[in-house]
Amino acid sequence: MLKNKVLYFSLILLLLAIGCAKRGTITGGDKDTIAPVLTASFPKNFATNFNGKEIKLVFDEYVKLKNANKQLIISPPMKNQPEIVPSNASKILTIKIKDTLLPNTTYSFNFGQSIEDNNEGNPYSQFKYVFSTGTYIDSLSLNVKIKDALEKKTDNFVSVMLYEVNEKYNDSTIYKETPRYITNTLDSLKMVKLENIKAGKYQLIALKDNGNNKYNPKSDKIGFQKQFITIPNDTVFELELFKEVVPFKAIKPTQAAKSRLLMGFEGQSKGVKIMVKNGTKMIPAVVTNFPKKDSLQIWFKPIKTDSLEVAIDKDQYSKKFMVKIKNQKADTLSFSPNYSGNLPLRERFSLTSSIPLVTFDKSKISITNKDSIAVPFETEYDEPTQMVYLNFKNEPLEKYKIKLFPGALIDFYEHQNDTLKYNISTKNTTDYGNLRVLLENVKRFPVIVELTDKDGKVKAIAYSEKETTISFDALEPTLYTLRLIYDDNKNKKWDTGNFIEKKQTEEVIYFPKDIDVRSNWDVEQPFNVKE
Repeated sequence: MLKNKVLYFSLILLLLAIGCAKRGTITGGDKDTIAPVLTASFPKNFATNFNGKEIKLVFDEYVKLKNANKQLIISPPMKNQPEIVPSNASKILTIKIKDTLLPNTTYSFNFGQSIEDNNEGNPYSQFKYVFSTGTYIDSLSLNVKIKDALEKKTDNFVSVMLYEVNEKYNDSTIYKETPRYITNTLDSLKMVKLENIKAGKYQLIALKDNGNNKYNPKSDKIGFQKQFITIPNDTVFELELFKEVVPFKAIKPTQAAKSRLLMGFEGQSKGVKIMVKNGTKMIPAVVTNFPKKDSLQIWFKPIKTDSLEVAIDKDQYSKKFMVKIKNQKADTLSFSPNYSGNLPLRERFSLTSSIPLVTFDKSKISITNKDSIAVPFETEYDEPTQMVYLNFKNEPLEKYKIKLFPGALIDFYEHQNDTLKYNISTKNTTDYGNLRVLLENVKRFPVIVELTDKDGKVKAIAYSEKETTISFDALEPTLYTLRLIYDDNKNKKWDTGNFIEKKQTEEVIYFPKDIDVRSNWDVEQPFNVKE
């Protein structure tokens, strides 16, 4: 009996224990949101007369480095990057200096967001370790704002640099040497501060580069202050990034098909002259663009030969290449419409040809509307893009039948099209929106007014030599970005800058907000371009 009572009592205690266990769980407390704290450094931060090869940073908890190759900014830059150990979590980070330090120079190590606590990843934001190899710490600073010269969005990880203007400085210095002082916008900043600078005269530049802190016009964007600046200076300087147009240079052509070569190039290809020779005999050739690449397609008449000479001339550039010719598959003629189904009221119907065209026979092309009435049209051909346009007036709520009979289009190799048929239609005017831009305080003319989409692609463009009211009709309903370009050289396009020539880009002004164009709406938008 006693034994049964003991068992019964034990069972009750067990059930109570299980019930209590179900009432809650151990959570481990609140989430850690506190950044690591530096408790000591050897030598101490802002030390002078530094002549060592090692720095130790001691933290109050285990830390780790994340993306230090991008986040850590050392100013002045070191030729040989220091080693930071260990690579795993630790309370002590050791910086091993591999470079010879400059005398009487203040160095700063800005770790950006790279130091994090090991558990929750809380960053020790913008931690700086500073020391001087001289008897004092340089303490002057400079504020700089970064923007793109053309695009609304500015690149991340832009380096802002100061080159000391002394007896060794010239315009080629930024191509060959690293700067005296440097900082970086990292992945979010648009305004940066260069700190721990000594008084003097400097060249101020910004680079979106590959990380070597030297200017390479082929790959880098640059922004620069035209005049030298002096430090101390309380001005907030604004640098606009742009990509230079480098001098034209051809890359040796390669064979892409039986009678087609592909030639890469640097710079701009407009105005280039290309001749193809078989020995001393000229071979007829046509040059077109290769889509979406800095390359040209060289189409030549079929010929049996082992090699061809390709002569390139543009401005002061001249080059000859010998290209081996192999028996490859020939290109075939085909066409692709740039619009199918619906043709926007603002656009033209066009076809892209796989081979350049040479002959157009309008009598073998017909365009009729939904009432089977012939629609008048004209043909237009753009050789660089291999695009043929059929220009006719787009009417709303209309259906068009387009037919191109054999022989309407003949290509460079004397191939003709098969019968081509396309059915397209247009929407009602109420499916589109209209925008009137009222320009205010325009400083000078002519101007280019553009509407771009969220990706920066130009969707509509207008050119004005004096008018301040710009109309964009039949726009697709969406959000647009509005910008104005001062076309100072009157070539109807935006022109970039050049560092050697000390030439800035043509000025671009953005409307501060997106413009919401809706279907069946008329929008009138004042645009005050006064900065």
